[in-house]
Amino acid sequence: MKIIRYIYKNSINIGLIINKNSVINIQDLKIKMDNTIDFIDFLNNKNFQPQKKYNEKKLLKLNQVRLLSPIEKPNSLRDAYAFKKHVEAGRKGRGLPMIKEFDSFPVYYYSNHSAINGPGDIHFHKNHFDRLDFELELAIIIAKEGENIKVEDADDYIFGFMIMNDWSARSIQKEEMKLNLGPAKGKDFATSFGPYIITKDKLKSKRIETEFGYKYDLNMSAFINNKKVSEDNSKNMHWTFAQIVSHISTGTTLYPGDVIGSGTCATGCLLEINLTNKTDKWLKLNDIVTLKIEGLGELKNKIEHVIRNIDSIRQDSLQLSKFAINRYSWGKMAPVYDKQFNLIR
Repeated sequence: MKIIRYIYKNSINIGLIINKNSVINIQDLKIKMDNTIDFIDFLNNKNFQPQKKYNEKKLLKLNQVRLLSPIEKPNSLRDAYAFKKHVEAGRKGRGLPMIKEFDSFPVYYYSNHSAINGPGDIHFHKNHFDRLDFELELAIIIAKEGENIKVEDADDYIFGFMIMNDWSARSIQKEEMKLNLGPAKGKDFATSFGPYIITKDKLKSKRIETEFGYKYDLNMSAFINNKKVSEDNSKNMHWTFAQIVSHISTGTTLYPGDVIGSGTCATGCLLEINLTNKTDKWLKLNDIVTLKIEGLGELKNKIEHVIRNIDSIRQDSLQLSKFAINRYSWGKMAPVYDKQFNLIR
């Protein structure tokens, strides 16, 4: 099953992709939900089987809709560090030895679950363009609530998969990592998901059984302006998703709709590529970044500026800084606001 969120005639809907390029609104299947997380919870608790025949009059073509992130706002967004070759290449490029503790447990960090994007144009502030980077990742969506999940049971907690781009501002990240905490501001401004969630049953033929749960044999690649820059395979993950889920759930609860990224695959970002090749190439305005994972489609984003006029800045400032209105005139506040938020005018 392929699950999408989309806009059609100014309405946001949840739908299923059928027959490769047709869309059916779940409302037309008598499922009255407008939230992907609720739909995931519903599917996990009901023996729902999509109809084999649909009312042809209610079907749309994919090119008639605008795709959004398949999940609007996950309960949480964690990103792991599962591709050892990526870590080794990055360390080697800096002249550093491999982290010996890497094999101890699958480390992860929290990202911003509110800064979610889907396919299409993506807007960044000007301070993000200083060494702007993409990251090619495979992500899972949690199916059901669980705590202290055993590795041997963890695959049962995976609902499905999607492509994930963990956008990164490397100059910001470099400075904040000097404090031995993070990443934080260098990665909390945007993450892209899409183009759809594919349920795990559709990837059975790609499963590789291991003593620590399944790996998946899925080719992964990244393109900048249609030029291939990255290639790897998800079977090269050092940690399985079962191991990652088990570790994350230790002493805490996972919920339906939680998202966990694999971490960057080998060659899956410009930082690694630059360190390996001794180059200094980064993303720029109007670049088109396309991520592809076998069976999961392609996630394409065009990079744009955040452009805001003085009226929208004034309105935001009034909302964000009510306390200051009584003390300062707009004329005094505007330059402070612009400098703080690096808005382009």
